[in-house]
Amino acid sequence: MTLTHLDERGQASMVDVHGKDETRREAVASGWIRMQPDTLKLLVDDSMPKGDVLATARIAGIQAAKRTHELIPLCHALMLSKVSVDFEFDHRLPGVRVRSFCRLAGRTGVEMEALTAASVACLTLYDMCKAVDRGMVIGGVQLESKSGGRSGEWHREDAGVEAVEHGPADDEAAVHSSGLSSDQITVRFFAELRESLGMESLTVPLAELADSRLSTLRASLLQRVQSGELLEQPRILCAVNHEVVQGDITLSPGDEIAFFPPVTGG
Repeated sequence: MTLTHLDERGQASMVDVHGKDETRREAVASGWIRMQPDTLKLLVDDSMPKGDVLATARIAGIQAAKRTHELIPLCHALMLSKVSVDFEFDHRLPGVRVRSFCRLAGRTGVEMEALTAASVACLTLYDMCKAVDRGMVIGGVQLESKSGGRSGEWHREDAGVEAVEHGPADDEAAVHSSGLSSDQITVRFFAELRESLGMESLTVPLAELADSRLSTLRASLLQRVQSGELLEQPRILCAVNHEVVQGDITLSPGDEIAFFPPVTGG
């Protein structure tokens, strides 16, 4: 195996990507921060002394992805076209799970950018919560998948952090006890919409919907979510698997649907 960041003399060297094809490249990374149950409750209730913890951690993760080349030696400065950082409260951990996504059209991959985003988001969560819990633990930072480039697609085959934290038997029991089926989709709410609805995410088994259309999910959310009528505002955008969509589409098991208001900035 040849290490690409070493030259023929074994010295550190930035990889010359000039001759590579420009392709669409994506990467997903994850991590978690474990905390005391009371700390997690403060976070869920948005009662931390420093203010909006998740919004701050999200911005920090996005900024970190953009500046990865300044933090990690030999990384290229990349023109990222998309960076997102999402959070999920996990009461079994207990703590917060972090998921980052990066995309560009270029000659080198974005794995380090996704990993840096997840890492810095976890660190920012620690910083924002340390006033009430200095014993928090950060872990499980890992690449989940990548696509594009000469090596093509790669997906982590193991069960990931869930298996490390709970074990396969615990995970299976949790699925059965919660009533979740394998065809579930994840719905996330962002920015002011998250605050107005009082939740960040929920899972919806496709089997509970009349069909797998996005319009059917929207109609179901009106009944499932308090103040769900906010989702019907014309200004609210919808993305499926990080791609903004318009109109009605068919959903698939494992899809991630996000609702969010318009945002500005680069």
